[in-house]
Amino acid sequence: MANDPRMTGYLTRALSAEMAAVQQYLTQASLTAMWQLKEYSSRFRRDAEEELGHAQQLIERMLILGIASNGTQLPPIRPGRSLEEMLLIDRGLEIDVIRLYEEAAHYCARMRAEELQALFAGLLQEELGHLRDLDHLLIEMHRGATS
Repeated sequence: MANDPRMTGYLTRALSAEMAAVQQYLTQASLTAMWQLKEYSSRFRRDAEEELGHAQQLIERMLILGIASNGTQLPPIRPGRSLEEMLLIDRGLEIDVIRLYEEAAHYCARMRAEELQALFAGLLQEELGHLRDLDHLLIEMHRGATS
């Protein structure tokens, strides 16, 4: 498995995505704190911690496989100019990582790499939950705007 370049690619892309999410959420936590939106600032910090936990899981698996943990393809931060824009940007990032984890889990299942498949499937479920949370926040935000 460690010498399967496609699996290595999924792991490094996943690590890059998780580290980018940490940076994104910490930036948004700082911005919302500056805007006096303490509840959202706390939420973004929790999200950053969750994504950091995902990165840790990926790094541990990479080390077990003898792969250098190189998540170096970090995209530029897109913090957003409003809370709604932040949530919409984050929603798009979540959809991208969900697609990555679906593809990676499917490939690992086909290759009978059970441990990696389980890792990607678990991360996928957590990211799907995060997407549902973002969708809920956006719905609530729109309800509040129309009330």
